[in-house]
Amino acid sequence: MELGLVGLGKMGGNMRERIRRAGHTVVGYDRNPDLADVHSLEELVGKLSGPRVVWVMVPAGSATQSTVDELAELLEPGDVLVDGGNSRWTDDEKHAEELAAKGIGFVDCGVSGGVWGLENGYALMYGGDADHVAKVQPIFDALKPEGDFGSVHAGKVGAGHFAKMVHNGIEYAMMQAYAEGWELLEKVDSVTDVREVFRSWQEGTVIRSWLLDLAVNALDGDEHLDKLRGFAADSGEGRWTVEAAIDNAVPLPAITASLFARFSSRQEDSPQMKMIAALRNQFGGHAVEKK
Repeated sequence: MELGLVGLGKMGGNMRERIRRAGHTVVGYDRNPDLADVHSLEELVGKLSGPRVVWVMVPAGSATQSTVDELAELLEPGDVLVDGGNSRWTDDEKHAEELAAKGIGFVDCGVSGGVWGLENGYALMYGGDADHVAKVQPIFDALKPEGDFGSVHAGKVGAGHFAKMVHNGIEYAMMQAYAEGWELLEKVDSVTDVREVFRSWQEGTVIRSWLLDLAVNALDGDEHLDKLRGFAADSGEGRWTVEAAIDNAVPLPAITASLFARFSSRQEDSPQMKMIAALRNQFGGHAVEKK
């Protein structure tokens, strides 16, 4: 099938390549002309045959809003717009209502996989009407990992991004646990090779995971993380998770504490945040601050 893809950065560029490898046609647009296949959203829409599917992979907030607004004037009834960025689920409900008034379908999709997704596939969580999802399904199938899992129609509009938000909240807590354990191991005199302790956990233990593998990768490149400043940003989804927990009276002590730990990294050179920064760089290519 044909797909219009808006936003060809670290995630979007690799997604375009994976979709093309599956035999689909992708017309990509990015503000950076060196990355783009076309020079404008208008040209992108004009290159696609109806009914069209256009997937947006730009930063949440104003960038997504302006892109949706422009595409709303270019797309036609029967077309479908997919927001694959990290938008707040409440924005999805607004976009779906605005587009529905023009006869345009809307699907929200949380995407996980980072810089490794091109080869390993992307975990996908999407929300929307079944008929709209069906129009995008060949692209979901191309992007997902091989096998039976890694892709889910989570529910109605907003469910995909809500599920991805909770996923990222859990990710915060898992990374924080690894970081705290690493700092304690580094602190004591009796443990003489912390990196190899982490490596030993990769097989046979109940805490083995891809994040643990990435922690070992980071330690192989910088054994004591001396090259990093203990600073880690929060992307917003951790905050939204905690806010949703408050709204629904659901206790989230571990996720909330991990979010607050990120805030502490802005006040001092936190050893724990060195590990968090290293993990974010490993799985998502997020920038790190050097000393």
